[in-house]
Amino acid sequence: MLTLEREQTTALDYSNLNTSIQETFTAIDRFEWQAVDEILQMREQQLYLQAGYKNFEEYCQRELCAWGGYRRINQLLGAKKVIDAVGELGGHIKNERQARPLLRLVKEPEKLKQAVAIALKDNPSPGESDFAAAANIVVPQLPRKKQSIQEPMVPKIEEPMVPQKAIVTVSQQSHPRYGESGVIEADAPNHWQQIVTFPDGERLLINNGDLNAASVPFPRERTYPAEYTEAIAAIEERHKQELERLSQELRIGLQAEATGRAEAQLLEQIQSLQQLYKQQREQNIQLQQRLDEMESLRQLETENQQLQQRIQELEHAVQERPSQQWGNTMTQQATKALNKQVKQALEKTIDLRSLAQEPPKENAQECLRLMGMALKNLSEAMNNTQALEAAALILGSEPTPAAIAYRAEQLQMIPQAVSEIRVMLGKPGCTWQEFWNVAQEYEVIKADYWAELTTQETELITALQKGSTEPDTIGLGSIVAHADPYRTLYVERGEVVQDLGEELVIAWDCWKEQSKKTDRYFRDELRFWQPQ
Repeated sequence: MLTLEREQTTALDYSNLNTSIQETFTAIDRFEWQAVDEILQMREQQLYLQAGYKNFEEYCQRELCAWGGYRRINQLLGAKKVIDAVGELGGHIKNERQARPLLRLVKEPEKLKQAVAIALKDNPSPGESDFAAAANIVVPQLPRKKQSIQEPMVPKIEEPMVPQKAIVTVSQQSHPRYGESGVIEADAPNHWQQIVTFPDGERLLINNGDLNAASVPFPRERTYPAEYTEAIAAIEERHKQELERLSQELRIGLQAEATGRAEAQLLEQIQSLQQLYKQQREQNIQLQQRLDEMESLRQLETENQQLQQRIQELEHAVQERPSQQWGNTMTQQATKALNKQVKQALEKTIDLRSLAQEPPKENAQECLRLMGMALKNLSEAMNNTQALEAAALILGSEPTPAAIAYRAEQLQMIPQAVSEIRVMLGKPGCTWQEFWNVAQEYEVIKADYWAELTTQETELITALQKGSTEPDTIGLGSIVAHADPYRTLYVERGEVVQDLGEELVIAWDCWKEQSKKTDRYFRDELRFWQPQ
């Protein structure tokens, strides 16, 4: 069942898997260039002397033998020279193998650049063979002189010699003589190389692994004395035990990491629940406060009715009784004057009960404004702080007479703002700039008039704003990121520096310090970059 699912996943996700493989090889080449920079620091600053090595070659043979030793390091350093000499075209050379056929032109930078340009002309993504062919076009390769043979640092071990006059063929594609046949006429200088003479008279020292001759018994493995064999077996056993120990520690570490992640997720969920509980508690407190404020308003209304009833009773009593019955405390005229002043103060207020029973039909915002102004007038007439705070709560302002008056003026502007905005949106071909010229005059009450607009009107405004800020297509100079969220470049910032039609050349900000600064992508592989 597992095999079937894996086959289905491979069939469905071929594109992603193929892209991942290419990115892996690209990362390997990038890390190889990074290793070259570090090797240059080791050689130029002579840091190997701190470990007791006499020279840089000895350091490479001892510490880097698993990666090709001094020979491989020389190849990488030669490729670095090619990259530096070719200048801006160096970004098209992906690895050391592609730079190898160009190494012989490194002392002539102009010819080197010409060879790279020829390779790019025939193939936008040239390979090793393309660079080799371009180098031969610029400077045809002449027969080489006899190379000097350098003895290895380790003592030679006697191996069976290859018979003379053996015909062999170069089977390594990266070798300049790939596919050509030659004759072995001289004894091998060591057990891993042969001296091959080609038909044009050139004699080269070639590794046994680069030759293909089934009839010639090349020694493929090195033989060691018995004491060396036992030591090697002991070392291999120790390495095997060390690998087992490291595997066990890795399993334990992975289990601990999984447990830590689970605990972190649990803590995050607990914190989210606590935050939600806190928000609900605050909302409950706010609701309770609003209920208390409404209760205060109801009590104020009751007191208002009681005062009006008391005034009527006093007026009736004054009219029925003569002035002599009041004594010297208050005359009938003074009583009427006092009642008149109280009624004038109360006439400035609005009956909240009648307003609640028959609210204004034209605009709900007008209802809130009238209620707020009624409470404001009531607070001024009765010097009641609670009524002033209730008016501020309804109007959404500070509990001061000046702030409430300013807010009331704003609410009066809402019908005019909604009318002018709707007239502008109704015009054919309305643009965002035309809408903004009208809307900016009412920016201070945007939240109020926005609530009065319909859903279609708000969607139209949003579409106008989006159409005025977002470009149509990605082009030269656009700031982009990769469209695949599984790519590391999805969150990186890049700029389109060249438009090739179907493809675009992107210069990434995160590659500024690397030898490779640009790469090519199809237009649908990119998206407009947005700050995170």
